[in-house]
Amino acid sequence: LSRDVSPDKRRRYHRVFAVRRTALCWCFSSSPPPSGAPFMRGLRRSSLARIASTTRAASARQCSSSILGGARAAPYCTMAGRSGEEADAAMAGVATGGVEDAYGEDRATEDQPVTPWAVCIASGHSLLRDPRHNKGLSFTEKERDAHYLRGLLPPVVLSQELQEKRLLQNVRQLEVPLQRYMFLMDLQERNERLFYKLMIDNVEELLPVVYTPTVGEACQKYGSIFRRSQGLYISLKDKGRVLEVLRNWPEKSIQVIVVTDGERILGLGDLGCQGMGIPVGKLALYTALGGVRPSACLPITIDVGTNNEELLNDEFYIGLRQKRATGQEYTELLDEFMVAVKQNYGQKVLVQFEDFANHNAFTLLEKYKATHLVFNDDIQGTAAVVLAGLMAGLKFAGGTLADHTFLFFGAGEAGTGIAELVALEISMQVVGWFVNTSGCALESVLLILLKKYFGCCVSVQDFTGRGSQKYLAC
Repeated sequence: LSRDVSPDKRRRYHRVFAVRRTALCWCFSSSPPPSGAPFMRGLRRSSLARIASTTRAASARQCSSSILGGARAAPYCTMAGRSGEEADAAMAGVATGGVEDAYGEDRATEDQPVTPWAVCIASGHSLLRDPRHNKGLSFTEKERDAHYLRGLLPPVVLSQELQEKRLLQNVRQLEVPLQRYMFLMDLQERNERLFYKLMIDNVEELLPVVYTPTVGEACQKYGSIFRRSQGLYISLKDKGRVLEVLRNWPEKSIQVIVVTDGERILGLGDLGCQGMGIPVGKLALYTALGGVRPSACLPITIDVGTNNEELLNDEFYIGLRQKRATGQEYTELLDEFMVAVKQNYGQKVLVQFEDFANHNAFTLLEKYKATHLVFNDDIQGTAAVVLAGLMAGLKFAGGTLADHTFLFFGAGEAGTGIAELVALEISMQVVGWFVNTSGCALESVLLILLKKYFGCCVSVQDFTGRGSQKYLAC
């Protein structure tokens, strides 16, 4: 409706739309809805009955003719002879697409106008271009008729298993890992279900292709092999409009966000905007190995520039051609992003920081852990895997974690994250006793003496000289 239309006239339009939609839903019913219904206010019972009667007669004439023959006329012809609840239930699937009155257009009144929404179901050529619902040659004969796919596909019907076998054979014929990566990404963009079935059934063979080490080369050449956007790009140009950018993503029920700023992609350094391959590959693993719905995953790259001169001089580079922003400008953009994420997707959405530089990774994790559900795989994920390995190894080595000495080579995100988690596990197993100068026990507490980041752990004897109690000191 035009913005120039007065509010009163707009309310009347809304009410007319709601009444017409209600009349369509009841047109095949033996009796109209009760006059006391909210959408019936001010509308005579005889008016709706006349609409229903006229529609039934028109439908019967169309069904008897050959103009509306075929699959399109079948739902209307079959319902024309029904009555009562049978017709209402059948019509609900035709008139509303089988969905509930989510937007409340049937409940619209003059006091509370609601704009009706049209529920569209993909069919025909558009269905084949929808990677989530496209089944390729697996569409059965009935499905091809129901979704108007007849003639848009070859006549053969192949099972998903046979399609998987054919694709795996094609992948194995490619000798260059980057070509295999591009082949699988193309498959993901046209047939999502087949892509994940192929991944799940061949994890050991395809995992190094979809993620490390092949994804590293893909990120280095991302500008040259770029074909279709697979995630959201938020740059410094979008500052002040980050929430608007998030709302441009078609999916609304997001559960997991993997975000990177591209400053430390694997061991390759600053790749800027071309680090998008990491969130895309990581979320593919969330689905293939963790069972998270693809529609609930959102890969995001925050582009604040790059200090990689080679990329800045590359004519195919897809990011901002400027030096990487730091300090307040960087912090303000990240703050706006985190606030927008919670506002748009709620506080339960998981935000995983991926491949941020050391100086930003620890800061962001510490800053937002109290207000957001955040996770850093390089710091926390790697540490969890290493700790699990150490605890499993104790079955053969004997003793406890506190009985062993650990040397960490390097103090990066992984090293410090492992050290912190190992120390936390040790502290939860050791009970210390605080004593006064006379040696009397004051209380039993869980002794956690942790520095934020440290190099070694030692045990010291009780200062009272008894030697019976050990303390964990870091």
